[in-house]
Amino acid sequence: MSDERLISPQSGEDEQQVEKSLRPKRLAEFIGQEKVVDQLKIAIAAAKGRKEPLDHTLLYGPPGLGKTSLAGVLANEMGVNIKLTSGPAIERPGDLAAILTNLQKDDVLFIDEIHRLNRAIEEVLYPAMEDFALDMIVGKGPSARNLRLNLPKFTVVGATTRLALLTSPLRDRFGSTHRMEFYSQDALYEIVIRSARILGVESTPEGAHEIARRARGTPRIVNRLLRRVRDYAQVIGDGVITLEVARASLDQLEIDELGLDENDRRLLRAIIELFGAGQWASRRWLRRSPKKSMRSRMSTSRTSSSWVSSNAHPVAVWQLGARTNTSIFHTLKNKQKTAQNKRGCGRNASMCEMLP
Repeated sequence: MSDERLISPQSGEDEQQVEKSLRPKRLAEFIGQEKVVDQLKIAIAAAKGRKEPLDHTLLYGPPGLGKTSLAGVLANEMGVNIKLTSGPAIERPGDLAAILTNLQKDDVLFIDEIHRLNRAIEEVLYPAMEDFALDMIVGKGPSARNLRLNLPKFTVVGATTRLALLTSPLRDRFGSTHRMEFYSQDALYEIVIRSARILGVESTPEGAHEIARRARGTPRIVNRLLRRVRDYAQVIGDGVITLEVARASLDQLEIDELGLDENDRRLLRAIIELFGAGQWASRRWLRRSPKKSMRSRMSTSRTSSSWVSSNAHPVAVWQLGARTNTSIFHTLKNKQKTAQNKRGCGRNASMCEMLP
């Protein structure tokens, strides 16, 4: 894996072969993304009825949610071949021309990270997507001439994690755009059960739920955790992924109930301790306790910040601090402005009217 983190949504080079075996082949096997799947079912049925290729489709969302898998499912449903490439891999317009001229009728061209395409390459892709033609310049200088090659009708399926980086002309040439959402825990549970069956490992419902609960809503992470828990169950346990085995394995990997690893917890502690989120949260809590005596408030104020930093979960503290920081900042700013006005405008009232 690129950053050596189990909970990273990025795919490692050593995982591609395993992920390929776990990917669904048909829409009926695809778990989750119900809205996207329902829309694609209608689009596929309409394209088959007209005997036309599928409209150009753009899939966007965070990494690890199944954009590449869904592109393969579209090709299988249409009964055509799929050509896989990525934006960074296409360095020159000639590379794209070679790919386009090798496509067959109704084929699917999948371009991962399409937002990283070079602008000169996008200019070549525009007429290919719109008119199914490839414009090329032959020769140089006064003898140069334009050559247009007709291409068979095909479908471009683009995938991106950064929709805002796509240029408007390229984005407008996609007939349908679909957003991939994070998966629910129930959907991840079904993915764990399906992947465990493919991998040949037995899992109890409780153990599968425990893995799905710590996967951060991402199928790629849940499959990665399943393989690590499978290894633990094979070596330490009896080969069955139970609740106890799943908890022990994930605790050994330092992945907590929220799916956070040590790097995440270290970052949240830095936000709490270095940037004062714990102090803001404790002060907010003190102001919401009017029945406490002044003595108990003072004693609590001296210990609440350290208690929040050491005992409370970092996510809960960060959420409370994030909700209060904005309002507290504006309150302090208004008090500071009022104090400045009182100091500078005590003798000259006309100066107060000139202040912002």
